[in-house]
Amino acid sequence: MIYHKRTLCRACGAERLRRFLSLGPQPLANSFLESPDEFADEQRYPLDVCLCEECSLVQIPDVIDPEALFRHYVYVTGTSDTIAAHNRVYARTVVDLLNLGADDLVVEIASNDGSLLKCFQPHGVKTLGVEPATNIAEIARAGGVETVNEFFNPDIAEQVRQSRGPARAVIGNNVLAHVDDTRAFLRGCAALLPSADPSANMDDGLVIIEAPYLRDLIDLLAYDTVYHEHHCYFSVTSLKRLCEEAGLVIVRMDRLPVHGGTLRMYAGLREKHKRHAAEIDNWVEDERRAGMSDFARYEKLAADVAANRQSLVGLLQRLKREGKTVAGYSAPAKGNTLLNYCGIGPELLPYTVDKSPLKVGLYTPGTHIPVLPVSTLIERQPDYVLILAWNFAEEIMRQQAEYRERGGRFIIPIPEPKVV
Repeated sequence: MIYHKRTLCRACGAERLRRFLSLGPQPLANSFLESPDEFADEQRYPLDVCLCEECSLVQIPDVIDPEALFRHYVYVTGTSDTIAAHNRVYARTVVDLLNLGADDLVVEIASNDGSLLKCFQPHGVKTLGVEPATNIAEIARAGGVETVNEFFNPDIAEQVRQSRGPARAVIGNNVLAHVDDTRAFLRGCAALLPSADPSANMDDGLVIIEAPYLRDLIDLLAYDTVYHEHHCYFSVTSLKRLCEEAGLVIVRMDRLPVHGGTLRMYAGLREKHKRHAAEIDNWVEDERRAGMSDFARYEKLAADVAANRQSLVGLLQRLKREGKTVAGYSAPAKGNTLLNYCGIGPELLPYTVDKSPLKVGLYTPGTHIPVLPVSTLIERQPDYVLILAWNFAEEIMRQQAEYRERGGRFIIPIPEPKVV
């Protein structure tokens, strides 16, 4: 079965999931189509968002078989200058924090094309990626990053530990939200750390997780980050509960601007660190005051989402009436959520462009907009470009300076549609 609906919370197991937002039937956000012959048979699935009123974890109950989502993938991390710079600083931070050396192993789960692990290699540490997408794992290996082509779980963690030994750093970037059994995933991460084996003669290690921050989703109205790949939307409150379930404690929490707002959590084994860092209670209290455990706050979010749809569609319809030409920039999963929820198809957005060769020549899921090379912008010079990867808007506008100098203008859809 490719689809089922979950009734129990992923963090606490409670049957208290209360829906506050429905984005309608949606195709899988990365299921690009090769030709119009495939349009008629395209599948859609419910996409709802719920709050667990027991532990405050925001999540979608709609679960798609991960084999369908991730075994063949079209998103690669190595195409963004912003992410490349982020990864270099990230690697240096982890190396310095744990004083990593030649005998130490860094394991990245959902390592994609190996872009982050490559940043650890100049520091002389050993690296290993675990990546479920067969095509992406092949890209990583071709780039010199040893990669296990498997979905990560406690059994794979044990296999890695038996073959490679414990890891000083277990990294998961934008993967925790992709996991249906979140607690088992974190237990698998914990099992890779050195002190999980009392006889290990090795310094302490950390599980380091980056995930989009729920508060930024709320504040930026980033509803387009909701799609079937993302099962959970994390606050510090919910991460604290999940770590406790997995035998981990949070020793540090960073808030970063990347991807429109990200948390980087550093967690160690409870047997080593005993309790959460004092700052974590401050985060939890701040989230409580911001209403992040209150259903009424999420009802307001849903109303704001509906208003955004009306405003964005109205802007595109007005530009069309005025005879203006509009194209899209990028074809991210989040853009496909936005396009499908707003009902924006080729009649309002005739094409979009993307840097990824894995997407060029395909059609966006659900809305069937052609994906063309980035060079098309200069060739056709549309009056406006809708930036679907709005979290990289500054980078995109900088790269497309020639388009702008020739009179082109950009539309940023989130949190409120604006022309720049």
